[in-house]
Amino acid sequence: MLRVAVVGSGPSGVYTAQALVEQDPDVRVHVLDRLPCPYGLVRYGVAPDHEKIKSLQNSLRTVLEHERITFLGNIEVGDGGIPPARIGELYQAVVYCVGAATDRGLAVPGEALPGSSSATEFVSWYSAHPDASANGFALQARSVVVIGVGNVAVDVARVLSRSADELRPTDVPHGALDALARSRVREVHIAGRRGPSQARFTTKELRELGTLPGARVAVDEAELALDPAYADPSPRPAPALSSPPNVPPLTAAARRNVEVLRGWAAAGAAGVGAGEDPVRTVHLRFFLRPVELLERGGRVAGVRFARTVPDGSGGVRDSGRYEDIDAQLVLRAVGYRGLPLPGLPFDPVRGTVPHRAGRVLRDGVPSPGEYVAGWIKRGPTGVIGSNRSCAKETVTSLLDDAPLLAGRPSAPDPVAALRAWGLRPVEWDGWLSIERAETALGRSLGRGQVKIPDWTGLLSAAERAHLG
Repeated sequence: MLRVAVVGSGPSGVYTAQALVEQDPDVRVHVLDRLPCPYGLVRYGVAPDHEKIKSLQNSLRTVLEHERITFLGNIEVGDGGIPPARIGELYQAVVYCVGAATDRGLAVPGEALPGSSSATEFVSWYSAHPDASANGFALQARSVVVIGVGNVAVDVARVLSRSADELRPTDVPHGALDALARSRVREVHIAGRRGPSQARFTTKELRELGTLPGARVAVDEAELALDPAYADPSPRPAPALSSPPNVPPLTAAARRNVEVLRGWAAAGAAGVGAGEDPVRTVHLRFFLRPVELLERGGRVAGVRFARTVPDGSGGVRDSGRYEDIDAQLVLRAVGYRGLPLPGLPFDPVRGTVPHRAGRVLRDGVPSPGEYVAGWIKRGPTGVIGSNRSCAKETVTSLLDDAPLLAGRPSAPDPVAALRAWGLRPVEWDGWLSIERAETALGRSLGRGQVKIPDWTGLLSAAERAHLG
C-alpha cells in the first residue's frame, strides 16, 4: 500500500488524487489544504454569477468522497506551517499542487497608494476568502480602472457592473453584497497595453459584458483599428482576417474576439448592453500601457497611460503620447505568480518548482518522493481542464517510481500524527458541517447558500460536526 499526500485541493490536486486511485488499486491519498474548505479557485476564484463553472464542485466532490481519498483541511504546509521535509516523514510521496498564490505587480510609481489593489484581492473579497481584508471594498469610487485584458479583468468588471438584485441569488457574502448594493461606480475601464487580437479573455466572457441588464459596453473603433487584425472594416467572416508578415497568425479565439468587438463598434456604444439609460458603462480600451498611478489627497485619482502602437512584429512600442483616465479605484489583473515553498527548490524567474515530468528536481536531480502538479509546476497557464493532463503526467511519474517509494518510511496513522503535532485537521464531515452552516446562513438572510467569510466562522462551523 502506497501512502501519498496531495497538498492543495483545487482542480490540480483533486485530479491528481483521482488519477492515483484510478491507476493504482492499493494507493491511499490524503488531500491536504490550508483552508478548511476544498475546491481551491473553483470556490474562491470563479465569479459568483458563473454558476455553470462553479458546478464543477459537484464532480470534485465525487472524487474527494472516494473511499481511498481523505480530505484534511486546516493543514498548512510550508511558510508558517509544516515544513515539506516533515510532511514527507508521514507519507511515501507528496505531490504539491499549491497553485500560483500571488499576483503580478505593475512596477509603476503610485502602485502602493490607497485605492490601488490587485484584482486577486477584490476577487477574494467577493468570494468570501477567509484571508480577504476585513475592511473590504467600500466602492465609493465613481470610476474604476481594471488593468489587464484576461478573464479575471472581465469577471471583475462584470461584478462591478451588476446590480445587487442580480447577485443576491449567488453565494456572495452578505457584507460584499451590501457594499455592492451601495456602490457608486458608474464607469469601469478595462485597459490593455496591446490590441484586441492579443487579449487573453475568452469570447464567452467577452460577450457576457454585452448582456448585462444595467450596463452598456463602449469601444472606440479608431483605437481598435490600430490592430492589424482589425484593420479591414468590412464585415467579412472570421477566416478572412489575416496578419501581416512577422506577426503570429491569429488563434480561433482571437478571431472570435475581434469579430465581437467589430460588431459592437458597428452598432455604436448606444444599445450595446441594455436600456437607453444604463446605470454603468464598461469601456474596453486597448494600446494603453500604465506608467503611473496619479494621486490626489493621498489616494489614487487616476492612471497615466502611455499610448502604444503595433511594432510590426506582434508586439507594441510607445508612441510618445500619453492619456490620463480618472479613477478612484485601480485593480491590476496582469497575471498570477507562484511563491516559493520553504524547503522546496524554486525557479524565481518562472515562479515554479523545477521538475522533470512532475518529479521535483534538486540541483537537477529528481528528489525521491517529491512531485508537483498544476500551476506551481507549469506556471499560471491553461484553463481548469488543463490540470487534468498535467496531473496525469505527474501521477505517471509517481507510479513509475512506486517500487522505490514503497521502501520509504511513512506514518501508520498520519492524521493522528498531525493531531499530535498540535494541528486541528478539518475532515470531510467538518466540511459538510460548514456547508450546512452556509445553507442556514443563507436561509436566515432570505437567500440561497451564502459563504461564511472568516476563519473563526468556518472553523466554528466545522467543529459542530463533532458536537452532534
